[in-house]
Amino acid sequence: MLMMRVRQLTRQLRSVPLRCHGSSSGSPKAETVTILWKQRSGEVVETKGDVGKSLLICAHKHGIELEGACEGVCACSTCHVILQDEVFRDLPEPSEEEEDMLDQAFGLTNTSRLGCQIELTKKHDGMVVTIPKATRNFYVDGHVPKPH
Repeated sequence: MLMMRVRQLTRQLRSVPLRCHGSSSGSPKAETVTILWKQRSGEVVETKGDVGKSLLICAHKHGIELEGACEGVCACSTCHVILQDEVFRDLPEPSEEEEDMLDQAFGLTNTSRLGCQIELTKKHDGMVVTIPKATRNFYVDGHVPKPH
């Protein structure tokens, strides 16, 4: 009985897609979208993001100054971004955990979200993401994780 339950759990675990922080899609045929980042300096940088990955992973992959001190687990507000109205409206409602973290974000707006909670879709092609002028890092003062 125990071995049968272990096999069932093993099969269930194998059926869950592997999601690794900071990893690339591994497939040269991965769909991408164009993202325009309005940086703190006012400069606009264009990048490509893999559909199905988070906005935070895209930022780290391209060296965009979006902190993500908790490394994308919705435990800080350092990946706070400001979105265009139409992009914000098309996103699923934020979870209670995300809303709690957003309450601590610097410069909160009506279209604020956490980059770690935004999964890129084809609809995001051409979206403009504004990075706030500052962040509040309660995780570890000054800690900026390096993508792996």
